[in-house]
Amino acid sequence: MRILVTGGAGFIGSNLVDRLLKEGYQVTVLDNFSTGKRENLIHLKDRKDFTLLEGDIRSFESCVQAVKGCAYVFHEAALGSVPRSIRDPRTSLEVNVQGFVNMMEAARLEGVRRFIYASSSSVYGDQEELPKVEEKTGNALSPYALSKQMDESVAAIYRTVYSFESVGLRYFNVFGPRQDPEGAYAAVIPRFIAALLRHESPLIHGDGSNSRDFTYIDNVVHANLCAMRSEKVPEVCNVACGDAITLNELFEILRESFAARESAARRIEPQYGPPRPGDIPHSRADITKVQNSLGYTVQKEIREGLRETLEWYLLNLH
Repeated sequence: MRILVTGGAGFIGSNLVDRLLKEGYQVTVLDNFSTGKRENLIHLKDRKDFTLLEGDIRSFESCVQAVKGCAYVFHEAALGSVPRSIRDPRTSLEVNVQGFVNMMEAARLEGVRRFIYASSSSVYGDQEELPKVEEKTGNALSPYALSKQMDESVAAIYRTVYSFESVGLRYFNVFGPRQDPEGAYAAVIPRFIAALLRHESPLIHGDGSNSRDFTYIDNVVHANLCAMRSEKVPEVCNVACGDAITLNELFEILRESFAARESAARRIEPQYGPPRPGDIPHSRADITKVQNSLGYTVQKEIREGLRETLEWYLLNLH
């Protein structure tokens, strides 16, 4: 069986590709390498069950070519980052919405069995109730969040009008090996780790009381496979651990992990800056729906995931 992974050179996509190949599937990757990295796939270049296509989801022709012969599509391609979308809303909306429509339409025309796509906890917007339940979303707080809300609406229309089956997985703050620690839009965990490796103080936006349901990559890969194999799927579901920690707590966990190797790390303190526009103060998922409908189980809790992530960065950044 051949499967397409868009954005397969990215952090989440490349981990998913590895797992699919390990499970015996043939995999095609479509990526334009705007944020994905070739080194994430270099170990696969000589495999006969792996095909890499360089192309952009904003090109309908590229989407049509990529999906040929594929039974399932995992759509991971997107321009992530709330700050990036605020700085450049036009490109974020072009990639995340028009690119999404192109890929979904190409998949429908090809007769793909199921379209599994990356949504985001950002769709909850200004809805403050915790934990986050799928049926209660709020107003978007950024162009990125809006793009994911629009994707979910497009998928719902395709279900209603074309009977085209899809499931949106609302990822909550995914972290793990291969996540880029550099650049203006790096996620918080790799940024913290990179700073600690350099014996520098990481920057925390706000006072550090913001909390997140940090979700290790193994949980996300597991949820995607569950979404492909389940007999019936919901339109959307949360993918997380159902727990949350504050940014201050996160920093303390990472600092203590480093201090076990280098005692001088205990002297590192974070810097605090102004809150970022578009950030949600608190985020914690209700995972009842994904457990009951897809058979999802948490594979690794945050502390175990942080240990494995730290080991990877120590090997790859030192």
